[in-house]
Amino acid sequence: MIEDLDHEIEIDARGLKCPEPLILVRNKMMDMQSGEVIKIIATDPSTSWDFPNFCKFLGHQMLSQEENGEEYQYWIRKK
Repeated sequence: MIEDLDHEIEIDARGLKCPEPLILVRNKMMDMQSGEVIKIIATDPSTSWDFPNFCKFLGHQMLSQEENGEEYQYWIRKK
């Protein structure tokens, strides 16, 4: 588990269903500076493909992606 990975912003999307986690992250990233890192905690399994595709499509960097039981954690650096 990578709990000590540096990040400026954290979003708790536990309990939210697609597309809510993705919308929250997209909206928050609009306010972030290039190079800043956001950590997302989610419980919706669809985030395991939504966030990698989001990063690929928009050019952000997926620093880490973890699954811990029913929780998914992501660290994304804004391009």
